[in-house]
Amino acid sequence: MILKLDVKLHYRLAAPMDLLLQIEAADLVDQQVRSVEIWTSDVAHFSRVGADDGIGERIWIRADGDFSCTYLAEIAIDRPALDISALHQVPLHRLPGETIKHLMPSRYCPSDQFQAFVDAEFGDLAGGARIAAMRNWIESNFSYVSGSSHAQTTALDSFVQRQGVCRDFAHVLVTLARASSIPARFASVYAPDVKPQDFHAVAEVYLEGGWHLIDPTGMAGADTMARIGVGADASSVAFLTAFGSMDLVNQSVSVTRQS
Repeated sequence: MILKLDVKLHYRLAAPMDLLLQIEAADLVDQQVRSVEIWTSDVAHFSRVGADDGIGERIWIRADGDFSCTYLAEIAIDRPALDISALHQVPLHRLPGETIKHLMPSRYCPSDQFQAFVDAEFGDLAGGARIAAMRNWIESNFSYVSGSSHAQTTALDSFVQRQGVCRDFAHVLVTLARASSIPARFASVYAPDVKPQDFHAVAEVYLEGGWHLIDPTGMAGADTMARIGVGADASSVAFLTAFGSMDLVNQSVSVTRQS
């Protein structure tokens, strides 16, 4: 499947400042970048740096006044939609070193506070079967409510309130997986069936020796997503981090299937 991406950002900066941008789909084995164009308004500095876990790149920008960016790309997705419930959990002592950090609590995912809950609610399940049950539980028990959370909302807050947006759904699934001793990370993606269209957030879990994308909102299948980046939680994968004050002028994200 080919995804066509069209992203436009326009912000007004209060003063000269540094920006960290991460909006480009990563070029990976299961998603190949077929074409890409990216351009910005006049900036004082533009340089690329690697992103977390070797997935994608970030861009350092030094800008002033009005900052705008346009990103156009075509991405070929070559990833099957697996039955996650059939995948086995890797024993802790056999996990590769790079996955271990994704067992640990993080800023928005206090997994150490959920161990009693996952044991009580999902204790008769293991591995992918437990992940599938947790995904289904979130989708059934949470309401997708735009504006119901903010930049400080954690998985614990969302768990109590039983509502949120994709970021919050992903944080809860990542948290429950880690509380079950399954490595899990937060993933920023593009997907064509997300409503309203925007940057989308999902979880990625480590089972049977590989990472597997899972959307607890139910809007995107693993075979329709293009990863932008991954990290411990949303703090690691923001599409735009401003080291100063700025105002949104306008922003649009369009993700379509190309026939």
